[in-house]
Amino acid sequence: MNSTVNYIKEWQQALQLEILHLKKFGSTKYLVSNGHLLNSDGSFSYYFETGASIKIPVGSVVRLEWGGIKQDGRILSSEGKSIIIVFERSLGDMIGEAFLYHDPWELLEQLIIRLDEIKRSKKKRLRIKRLMDPSMLPKHPQIEKQSSVKELYARSKFNPVTFVWGPPGTGKTYTLARTVANHYLQEKKVLVLSHSNQAVDVMMAEISSFIKKKERFKEGDVLRYGSQIGETLSSHEDIVTGQLLGKHEPLLVQEKEQLSEEKRLLKYDLAGSFSRRDTDQLLELEKKLAKVLEKIRQKEVQFVKEAKIIGTTLAKAANDETIYQKEYDLVILDEASMAYVPQVAFAAALSKHIIVCGDFKQLPPIAAARDSLVKLWLKEDIFHRAGVAQSVEEGELHPHLFLLKEQRRMHPDISAFTNRVVYNNFVGDHESVATSREEIMQAEPFANKAAVLVDTSSSGEYCMTERTSHSRMNLWQLLLSFQLIHEAYVGGARSIGYVAPYRAQADMMGKLLDDLYAEERQTADIIAATVHRFQGSERDMMIFDTVDSYPQNRAGMLLTGRESERLINVAITRTKGKFVHVCDTSFVNKHVYRSKTLRQLVDHQTQNDQLVTKKDIGTWVNHQHPKLRWLHARKLGDFLEDIQTAKREVIMAVPDMTSLPLEWQQHLLKRNPKVNLTIISAKRNPEIISDQFVCLPVSFAFFIIDKRIVWLGLPVESNDRVQPPYVAARLESEMMADELLFQFKKNE
Repeated sequence: MNSTVNYIKEWQQALQLEILHLKKFGSTKYLVSNGHLLNSDGSFSYYFETGASIKIPVGSVVRLEWGGIKQDGRILSSEGKSIIIVFERSLGDMIGEAFLYHDPWELLEQLIIRLDEIKRSKKKRLRIKRLMDPSMLPKHPQIEKQSSVKELYARSKFNPVTFVWGPPGTGKTYTLARTVANHYLQEKKVLVLSHSNQAVDVMMAEISSFIKKKERFKEGDVLRYGSQIGETLSSHEDIVTGQLLGKHEPLLVQEKEQLSEEKRLLKYDLAGSFSRRDTDQLLELEKKLAKVLEKIRQKEVQFVKEAKIIGTTLAKAANDETIYQKEYDLVILDEASMAYVPQVAFAAALSKHIIVCGDFKQLPPIAAARDSLVKLWLKEDIFHRAGVAQSVEEGELHPHLFLLKEQRRMHPDISAFTNRVVYNNFVGDHESVATSREEIMQAEPFANKAAVLVDTSSSGEYCMTERTSHSRMNLWQLLLSFQLIHEAYVGGARSIGYVAPYRAQADMMGKLLDDLYAEERQTADIIAATVHRFQGSERDMMIFDTVDSYPQNRAGMLLTGRESERLINVAITRTKGKFVHVCDTSFVNKHVYRSKTLRQLVDHQTQNDQLVTKKDIGTWVNHQHPKLRWLHARKLGDFLEDIQTAKREVIMAVPDMTSLPLEWQQHLLKRNPKVNLTIISAKRNPEIISDQFVCLPVSFAFFIIDKRIVWLGLPVESNDRVQPPYVAARLESEMMADELLFQFKKNE
């Protein structure tokens, strides 16, 4: 067994490797312009304009690059569309344009320092040893049929480490919040930590609500500490540091706001003048504001000292001595499966008892460096590294693992797959969930079905790799998915998620929604993203577009690799009442092994009568969007009208021009003689005359008319892997026309 000191050394090495990688490849990059020297009194302060508001914390280390020169500096001011950076040496009087890099590695450096401090403390090393090797016998009283809250309270009271496995919808926040409140009622000091600000907000709101219901709430005892507070706490302002400050120190807050406004106006004037007087006045304001902020900081420190329950993020806890220099009776770490193992160890070292809560069947932590130590400690969660997950794989629950085993989120027709395949039948449905999700299940599309597989087999070969990122995209499945969103919205749905494994596809859906659905999104929560964006959230309806299809010759690693089960699990378990899976089943059946989660999902949906095939499109497309229409591909009336009314250009792309029937030459000749015809194909047909021929391979046929109208599915004869019914899609979107042309632009 590894010693705790060796663990810490390996963690520090892994963090250092990740820092080196981020320094080399991982910075966030901003364009800055119109740089002017403001002050050269010992150090050199420069003012820059930015294209958009840049939110970099004051005091952060940044790097400026221009003309082959690189220089580190520190943020002095960052508000609105301007920024002030201080450097140790002169960069000249003016800088026209430069790139500003802000690195996230400072947080990791702080964690390395915290680990050094832990290394010197025998007490803290022992706490980490118990975390990494939870082989001690459980000490809590074993009582049958007690509530989840009572059992977790008992476990966390008597045992130094309690792992909580909280699958989606199993009441994790409810259980943790009441456990915290019960410790508080016993006058214990509790620190609530999580990976994200949103998770901390949700937990603290639940804790506050419960204590208020018990009529035991005392202002100042419950504190949400930090600056990134979301709307979740809008009705719990009495636990937020900023609001408490406004109540107890109104003059100080007023002074801060007044100075900030003066500074904003002065920076606006400075952008046009760069006078010495304005510059000196601005720097003087910065000094005054810094003093006020320090006073505010001291008041916040006092709030933290007096609070009994403190909620903040893991990152702030490791960076703020107000948090990490204290001792707690209990630490609650939520979203632990997304945290680095060294972060969890840091949290464990702060307290006599820790509850480590997460779901090791969801997405693991994210790290960028490729190294065995990084893979070991930063790319896998604490549940696996402490041996807790392995016991589950062997069919048992670890003695220190507490499972929340009843899910209340998903309709049983959706959860049936994840309960059995992902959670190995450890998780079941609460009796209420079928009736509570009935209204969503009954709605369109696919009324009275909670889980549906929309099969795109025999629709064509639409899967391609995005030109610059090489991420996969599938235009046919994209448009089908948009149609599903439209059907759901018309049917009354206002909570819809679209998830794809590939960023290119998710980004394209985002652009399509911006283009065609901007107004509807004002009244609905419709989000398109990759899986990571959705973890921790839920939607009434989820559309899971797996993208992979022909002409690709293998399924992507995102759907078949080591983490594919977790990715697919998150995609499914965000759903409350309707889960629609858009997938080419013929491709999956040929290219994905039966043991893989994606293949098991397709088999499960097929066997459970959830399959909707291409021939059913006429039954579920009930509401044609004004700019996206689905038509029979043999009925060319609308298409020919578009050709005849074209004003400037017709672009036709076909995989092989030699296979094109000559009747299409007649169709193309119906255009106005002044309208140019461009043909994109791998093979030329000399009998079809065009103004321009671009020799490029394409896997599916399409038309673009006047860079505004896109036709997919025509000509039918030019598409491979197409069987009746023959369907064409007509999309009116300049954005999509541009995107499609960009993908087939010939490299110069």
